[in-house]
Amino acid sequence: MELSPDATVYLLALVPAVIWGLTPVLDKRGMALDGTALQASLVVVVVDLTIFLVALLASRGADAFAEIDPAVAGLFLFAGATGTAVGRLAIFVGVDRVGASVNSAVVSARPLFATAFGFGLLAEPVSATTGAGVVVLVTGLVVLSLSKGGDVSGWTTRDLIYPLASGALFAFGNVLRRFGLGTGGADVLQAVALNEAGALAVFLGYAAVRGSAGFRSAERRSYGYFAVSGGLTALALIALFSALSMPAGRVAIVESLASTAPLFTTVFVYVFLRDIERVTRGIVAGAVLVVLGTALVTLGPSIWV
Repeated sequence: MELSPDATVYLLALVPAVIWGLTPVLDKRGMALDGTALQASLVVVVVDLTIFLVALLASRGADAFAEIDPAVAGLFLFAGATGTAVGRLAIFVGVDRVGASVNSAVVSARPLFATAFGFGLLAEPVSATTGAGVVVLVTGLVVLSLSKGGDVSGWTTRDLIYPLASGALFAFGNVLRRFGLGTGGADVLQAVALNEAGALAVFLGYAAVRGSAGFRSAERRSYGYFAVSGGLTALALIALFSALSMPAGRVAIVESLASTAPLFTTVFVYVFLRDIERVTRGIVAGAVLVVLGTALVTLGPSIWV
């Protein structure tokens, strides 16, 4: 039985939701072994970039990037250097400070920032449904900040700045990627490879400035957790970019489904991280509100079309 284009987009968008629900759990385990945000970022990007390059070389040979439009290539490199690199550093710091469950929920508020970018920079109208979604989403963030869950060592509301910054950067990067894929100047594998290459350049530059102290302090087992996270991230990115590249893959639909990751994270944290994180009723309620608010924000304009 052949799936319809819409059903294919829905399934592809749910793949990163499940994976991004699980990877924060792996990242938290690595952080608990004295891992650092820079170490985690580098391991993840090296692993997934290697996967993408091997796939490109196997399918196209040495001319994998020969015919790509330089302007489009530059766009994906820039998206990787900003939305992916800085956003990923912030997300790992967030996992370390507030815990996987809280961090995942706050990062999924990125459609809030996408809406703000559209309204402030492009004068895009905001529907009543979108406005209601913003209220629900912000309420969810407030509930999370008061949940007394997450990392068992405790955290403050100020620590939420890291997942919030990550969400804003990811939203910015997704706008650039959707535009780049819409030009037809690069396919999915080329796009994700260039995106991760841009991120790697930033991480290597940052590592050169910071030195290797953070790598020496981490236990060897932490590299295993981050490597598995990187492999899963590669799969999630391919699914996400594939969904965005399809004619039926509207950003609103893809973002809304991919942003259900906090619900999966909450389940995975409860099962696998009960020794280092607390899953309270406040976290569950906050995650549900964030997902509901995200759906209203992203789908609001299309409800009235």
